[in-house]
Amino acid sequence: MAGKLPKVIVFDTFGSVVDWRSSLIADLTAFGATKGITADWAALVDAWRAAYRPSMDRVRKGEQPWTKLDNLHRASLDRLIADFGIKGLSEEDLAHINLGWHRLHPWPDSVPGLTRLKSRFIIGPLSNGNVSLLLNMAKFAGIPWDMIFGSDLFQHFKPDPETYLGVAKMLDLRPDQVMLGAAHNGDLGKARACGLLTAFFPRPTEYGPHQKRDYAADQDWDIVATDIQDMAAKLGV
Repeated sequence: MAGKLPKVIVFDTFGSVVDWRSSLIADLTAFGATKGITADWAALVDAWRAAYRPSMDRVRKGEQPWTKLDNLHRASLDRLIADFGIKGLSEEDLAHINLGWHRLHPWPDSVPGLTRLKSRFIIGPLSNGNVSLLLNMAKFAGIPWDMIFGSDLFQHFKPDPETYLGVAKMLDLRPDQVMLGAAHNGDLGKARACGLLTAFFPRPTEYGPHQKRDYAADQDWDIVATDIQDMAAKLGV
């Protein structure tokens, strides 16, 4: 990488570091089998993810008070379980399903790539997930974060500037000493506008057959890599 290196690298997490779609479909399919419930779990997962941004936007626009992502996910889940006509789930069952977001599996390159980066840089998630979600996910998936930058630390969701700038402020750094790594061009564009360094790597199967964007970099990001292992190599680790 030409130019100066960051001191800290934070990562978008859902889709960039972990494979939320395949993980949730497998988790729900196994759960349904234990309960004798047959449902279109893939469609439910896709609908659940589709509710993600609108639910956060209601908070960002002040239409509802600050609400952590676990609780937004649960409200969306309750509605979707009804919409899909799934019967017979207890409160314990619904709580277990909602915690599926805490049990997401990493992409194959994520843990080895992050482990390499951790040897030289401070690393952490910069995610719309809450701290407990991201911490539990890291323990489940073996992700070696140094610090958890959950949205509840800032009381803001990305792409609010308070999230990107909050990392620099919390660590007593300038924005240009922080890099965001992500598989989403839009997230990187907002980070760059706040003065952060940027690194792109694609996850072309994140949305399965519904993927429509982010197959390639759409700007001259500071690093464009094939995955997190390649990103580490481009950073000289």
